[in-house]
Amino acid sequence: MTDRHTRFVRENTVATQAPLVPEITLHLASEVTPLWHATEEVLEQNGLPPPYWAFAWPGGQTFARILLDRPELARGRRVLDFAAGCGIAAIAADKSGAAQVVASEIDAFAVAALGLNAALNGVMFDILEGDVLAEPPAGWDLILAGDVCYEKPMADRTLAWLDLAVAQGTEVLIADPGRAYLPKSGLTEIARHDVPTPLDLENRKIMTTVIYRYTSSRL
Repeated sequence: MTDRHTRFVRENTVATQAPLVPEITLHLASEVTPLWHATEEVLEQNGLPPPYWAFAWPGGQTFARILLDRPELARGRRVLDFAAGCGIAAIAADKSGAAQVVASEIDAFAVAALGLNAALNGVMFDILEGDVLAEPPAGWDLILAGDVCYEKPMADRTLAWLDLAVAQGTEVLIADPGRAYLPKSGLTEIARHDVPTPLDLENRKIMTTVIYRYTSSRL
């Protein structure tokens, strides 16, 4: 992550609130396509994935909502916000009194957004840039995995890693709005929310998003 990434995030987003979590302010984009094109131009590369970091996805919003409403879920615990995106869940975990919060991301723009959003909300958490799945999970009391089951390769790799975490005694929560590759078993619902979403981001104006405690369907 460089000053260029931080400057890009500042110049292409506005400080606003996600519908489900008005207590948290984030640097977010108002539209997908212009930011997508701008990212491709900056990196001089076409066919990039959408700028996930610039939107408060349903999974992250639902995590943030439950953590603010039920701070005992994170209080005093070591929390990993996996594939953190804009960092809304990490911010809520810190506000809930977590002993340590780490937000992981592989995208340098996301890392820049995480730093800016932490500062915007007066919180502090560690940012881990890189592929956290490349190493066995260790040291976490709670892992938050929001909206990670939208593509099969991503879901398969992530769930295999989460299985290892569960086997070590880590509590794993998955927030999912009905993605195609959510496991069919090993899930216990603990909360749900209807999350307003823009149609240029999702195919529905309301995404019912469920938080599950993941106990593994694969071990």
